[in-house]
Amino acid sequence: MSVLITGGAGFIGRWVVKKFLSNNYDVVVIDNLSNGNSENLSEFRNIYRLKEIVIEDIRKKEIIENLFSKYNFSICIHLAAQINVQESLDFPEKAFENNVIGTYNILEAARKYNTKVILMGTCMVYDLADSNKSIDEMHPVKPASPYAGSKLAAEELALSYYYGLKVPIVILRPFNTYGPFQKTNMEGGVVSIFVNLKLKNEKLKIFGDGTQTRDLLYVEDCADFVFKASESDKCVGEIINAGTGEDISINDLAFLIVENKDQIEHVKHHHPQSEIMKLTCNSTKAKILMDWTAKTSLKEGILKLENWLIKQEGKK
Repeated sequence: MSVLITGGAGFIGRWVVKKFLSNNYDVVVIDNLSNGNSENLSEFRNIYRLKEIVIEDIRKKEIIENLFSKYNFSICIHLAAQINVQESLDFPEKAFENNVIGTYNILEAARKYNTKVILMGTCMVYDLADSNKSIDEMHPVKPASPYAGSKLAAEELALSYYYGLKVPIVILRPFNTYGPFQKTNMEGGVVSIFVNLKLKNEKLKIFGDGTQTRDLLYVEDCADFVFKASESDKCVGEIINAGTGEDISINDLAFLIVENKDQIEHVKHHHPQSEIMKLTCNSTKAKILMDWTAKTSLKEGILKLENWLIKQEGKK
């Protein structure tokens, strides 16, 4: 079995590569390294099942066609995307080209070679939720940034290939994912940014009043979710959430990490119009379709991330 992982040198992609290699798949990675890092894959370079790492762009249709022709993939895990909300607000065209046109190229190749496509969506497509309600896959959508809009457009395009052209498609919407190999600058996730600032003994900056909540999913649980979805026939044609089912406010998250309110400060929100104030995942569907549940607690995940960051600092 051979799998193409687009964006495989990125944060989540790296863990997905590891998951498929450990399950005896032949793996090919394509990544233009705009958000990923080839060093993320360094520990796998001597594994013979990692067939090729292609430093190229999914917007180049000929490159994608040639890869599918060469390997005749059984599965494509499509993670490559423009993922920065603020960047999409500043440069909407980039989000459209990467997330819609890039996805179109993948879908066209998959249609020709009858490849199952696992498309990574985002929880940012959802509308506001009530304070006591978790978000399931039937929750209304309301993309509040070109990032979310382009990801939703890619999902709809992919589903049209399923319904109209019989291409096997699975849409995944993991909630906020964190863990080792995530960036710790403003392009990273809130957990990685906060833990890194703690280790530097710098103040944790919270955008807005900090009452916004997130359902935080540890990255190895996310990779397991992707893998199980790819292997389950029940998931084809479905949109599936992944999360822990528990949310935490950004204020409480910051205090959990530093345990000192003097190390926390609130700053003006840089894109309040795109903020979703409450994100709690209902992943019942994932449990029913593929017996998936998140296994890593937030405290355990934060500790794993902190230990990894300390180890990385020791290598410098």
